[in-house]
Amino acid sequence: MRALLEEIRDNQRLQLQRQAEALELQRQQLALVERQFARSERLQERAEQLQERSGQLMERGRKVLLLVIPVVIVLIAYVSWLLFV
Repeated sequence: MRALLEEIRDNQRLQLQRQAEALELQRQQLALVERQFARSERLQERAEQLQERSGQLMERGRKVLLLVIPVVIVLIAYVSWLLFV
């Protein structure tokens, strides 16, 4: 009977050790997931900043284009007038 109780105790210790190892592995995995999540958040924020800046550049380009096209048309008309007069 004593041998059976010792075997049960040893098996319980082994089970507890395995559970502790499994918990440690889960902690490590959770830490990895948290780091990956934090990194993805930083990347997302950076992407949003780049998109905002890109939108601002596109808006400036449109404004410049609205100013440049009429000037170019006027210059073409002026040069054509100079050539044919």
